[in-house]
Amino acid sequence: MVAAVRIHQHGGPEALVYEDISLKDPGQGEVRIRHTAIGLNFIDTYFRTGLYPAIGGLPMIPGNEGAGVVLAVGPGVTELKAGDRVAYGTAPGSYAAERNIPAEKLVKLPDNIDDKTAAGMMLKGMTAQYLLRRTFKVEKGNTILVHAAAGGVGLILCQWANYLGATVIGTVGSADKAKLAKENGCHHTILYRDEDFVARVNEITKGSKCEVVYDGVGKATFPASLDCIKPMGMFVSYGNASGAIDAFNILLLQQKGSLFATRPTLVHYGAKREDMVMMAKDVMDVVGKGAVKIPVNQTYALKDAVQAHRDLEARKTTGSTVLLP
Repeated sequence: MVAAVRIHQHGGPEALVYEDISLKDPGQGEVRIRHTAIGLNFIDTYFRTGLYPAIGGLPMIPGNEGAGVVLAVGPGVTELKAGDRVAYGTAPGSYAAERNIPAEKLVKLPDNIDDKTAAGMMLKGMTAQYLLRRTFKVEKGNTILVHAAAGGVGLILCQWANYLGATVIGTVGSADKAKLAKENGCHHTILYRDEDFVARVNEITKGSKCEVVYDGVGKATFPASLDCIKPMGMFVSYGNASGAIDAFNILLLQQKGSLFATRPTLVHYGAKREDMVMMAKDVMDVVGKGAVKIPVNQTYALKDAVQAHRDLEARKTTGSTVLLP
């Protein structure tokens, strides 16, 4: 038996149940790992509430990200062995002390990246990678707007975009979060609760606006975000912390400047192993050289996942958060 957190019915944070579960031997192509750290992400709340359908039905173990040590390998696994340090960011079922996982979802960890950092960077780091390098390829001289700039993905986006030579504007909810965002590569911060972010973006850019807006907030920042984008620029909605964006008239994109809009997800960008490995390597490279730091600002025991979800949804967290089994 191993300790895990499961959802038996959708609901608030109290729907997370800490309990013991049985675990079979790893099957064909699988690896059994012992988690040393588990990443907490806003997407976990979407599965808990039922906004996203439960994979495989209920009960389900939430979480998509973790780091740990290989305990055993199943038939057909040749690239990994017991004792290897590994991490992943695209495999549902991480809220557990131990788990079986397809070997193809794992990457080996280099010695210069510790387990907590790995657990806090795989999903968020690979999300930032595809957003900055594939969905919209940020180049030197671009101006970008990052909503929730002090959040887990936000802080990585700010640092990485700054490293790429972009001017980074970020919206934040407090003066403390503004300070944190600026310490992590954000050139201009906007207190969205106190300021009109559209007016401030126009002021900062002297009316020229941004090539791209990265929005993990959703309903509260749409459609105003479209007024921050240059003609033919892109609106990238990658999350909905404030609620999902309602259906809108697609003519709005033409009226605002022949804009592009997309709702990408890591599940699709990392569906092929070669893409997932490339993305993970890119993240490890920028983290390894110090260009991007992964601020793990909160840790909770796995048994305290309920409180972790409460704090996450109350916007009390910044940067990355990890659960410790």
